[in-house]
Amino acid sequence: MRSLVQQHRGRVVSTPGDNVLADFASVVDAVQCAVEIQQVLRAKNAMLPENRRVEFRIGINLGDVIEEEDSIYGDGVNIAARMESLAEAGGICISESAYQQIENKLPLRYDYMGEHEVKNIAKPVRVYRARIESEAAPPKLGEEKKPVGKRLSKAALGIIAVVVIAGAVILYQFVLRPSPSKTEVASKEKMAFPLPGKPSIAVLPFVNMSGDKEQEYFSDGMTEDLITDLSKISGLLVIARNSTFTYKGKAVKVKQVAEDLGVRYVLEGSVRRAGEEIRINAQLIDALTDHHLWAERYDSKIGQIFALQDQITQKIVSALAVKLTGSEKELAVQKGTDNVAAYDEFLRGWAYYLRFTPEDFVKAFASFKKAIELDPNYSRAYAALALAYQAGGTHGALLQALGTSWDEARLRTREYLQKAMKQPTSIAYNVSSQMYLRRFQHNEAISELERALSLEPNDPVGLASMGYTLTMAGSPKEAMEFINRGMRLDPHNPSQYMVLLGYTYFCLGEVAEAANSIEEALRLNPENVSIGVRLAAFYALLGRDQEARSVLETIRKKVFVGNLQYYMANLFFGDRAMADRYAEGLLKAGISGRPGGYLHVFKENQLTGEQIRTLLFGSAINGIFSGARWWINWKKNGECTWRGGVTSNSDRGKSRIEGDMICTKYEKNWWGLENCATVFRNPSGTFETKDEYIFAGENNLRTFSSVR
Repeated sequence: MRSLVQQHRGRVVSTPGDNVLADFASVVDAVQCAVEIQQVLRAKNAMLPENRRVEFRIGINLGDVIEEEDSIYGDGVNIAARMESLAEAGGICISESAYQQIENKLPLRYDYMGEHEVKNIAKPVRVYRARIESEAAPPKLGEEKKPVGKRLSKAALGIIAVVVIAGAVILYQFVLRPSPSKTEVASKEKMAFPLPGKPSIAVLPFVNMSGDKEQEYFSDGMTEDLITDLSKISGLLVIARNSTFTYKGKAVKVKQVAEDLGVRYVLEGSVRRAGEEIRINAQLIDALTDHHLWAERYDSKIGQIFALQDQITQKIVSALAVKLTGSEKELAVQKGTDNVAAYDEFLRGWAYYLRFTPEDFVKAFASFKKAIELDPNYSRAYAALALAYQAGGTHGALLQALGTSWDEARLRTREYLQKAMKQPTSIAYNVSSQMYLRRFQHNEAISELERALSLEPNDPVGLASMGYTLTMAGSPKEAMEFINRGMRLDPHNPSQYMVLLGYTYFCLGEVAEAANSIEEALRLNPENVSIGVRLAAFYALLGRDQEARSVLETIRKKVFVGNLQYYMANLFFGDRAMADRYAEGLLKAGISGRPGGYLHVFKENQLTGEQIRTLLFGSAINGIFSGARWWINWKKNGECTWRGGVTSNSDRGKSRIEGDMICTKYEKNWWGLENCATVFRNPSGTFETKDEYIFAGENNLRTFSSVR
């Protein structure tokens, strides 16, 4: 409170009883401060449950007072006190003497409330109510530079302002916050998860105070970026966005959030944006004591948004006494762009992306591309486009809305990822790891995820991906730790982690536990029907054949059910024994195919880069795809020609060796985009069936044979 008074050229004089007394240089300063106080409290109250809200009553008077040492008294204070008592909760009343000073000087409206008696004052005092509702113009953002102070409990809180000749006095009358009762503080015993050995925090969705729902993307984006910034700090446990946003729009107590998520600290706040002006309120609460560790308000121009974000992150880190490593200090200030307009477009696109509907996907792509137009070096926007194409490549409705094919989506992913990797983010490394995994390059995929998690240790997406990749690579015991860590950070979205645990238990040889995990995943998310194929396979391996076939029949009524080759090509097993065992379960459950009837893309069959060069450069190959034959002829320098296929056309291109991959770019085919693939021997293939070798590309598996 004291700092807010000082910002309006006032000074706190005394705190008689439950009151705080201050004076100002002018009535205008006093009224502006009073209006500002009410605006701040309304913003704070919007973030709080009803039983924790504060409402002030404010009275303002211009009159004579007597000042002795550090106190003031007299008729001026008496009249101001009467003004306060007449004000409604959340309102401001001013005397006629004050009204005459400000009638046409401030963008406010006033209602005359008549004459009122004041004890020990001979004549009645005329009283006016100053409107601070929506029709009244709020104080300009950016006028105050200091923090507001901590949140108070619900109480009858009054304020009196008295002007002494050329000065004003404000009396803040409030009931001090009582010690929290046991029912207000979080209980360690009731927490869903044990508190970790390091500070744990949940960032609740910031409230959009702009009065415009179209600005919701901005307040959400601010929240997510704050979560991302904090997630880069290894000394914190930070709850994921997906879990904290389940509280969006709900009047929820800090105690409940802490117990639900198993955290000690909760951050809540609000964002108000008006043109180029922006105001951010934030407060950090210790749920075990219900005390505020820190609370501040930031007013600035939108152009300073990155500096504001950094300040908030640094304040939280300081309040929690977390030590940053050298790299974490650098990461905390990296935003990827200095262009605020590009950042704004990115936030808008990200909000559309998260809705994951065909219509919103189209809007997300438009915003991401607009962000890149505004800043051609914005790696985060390139990474978001790569991620969106990768995600869209698994959902037919999304691809249809974009007017693209599955093949093109995979290749566009690579195109944008290459640009994102100029300044890689955790998103870019995650996308890259999945592309390596599609080429059955498990070690490379793991390395990319290690880089992603070094940038963002609290990222549940990276942790889940690492768990899955390690499982497919044949390290299920190690994978279990990452999956459990991901679920700890994202406790309100357990279904996806239960699916991953199902694979992990299977690879550990615990098939019954694997089945239990998939059952739980389906119970939590019955809409995800396709994961029932895993359950059918596990049931079959457990000898529960009838249940396995029943599950499969139920799935067939709702979604497409593929053959053995389809499922095995999209699981990326690196351990042949595990792959054969899973294939056995699929066949027993009723999936079409034959034993061993899938492409064996295992490490022992993979060609090195030099072996690929020797096999292909200076030779010719042919194969059959979708019932049509195709040919490729290479020169020693990697130049090549392609002909055949369904359309029986031809094209020219150039291939190169990158590590253990061959990358080829044609003039027309594949939209002129480069496509990379690993190459495997197919032990069961023959020249006659044109499947002696396998291209494991980013968009599909394709077999071929050398021309003899």
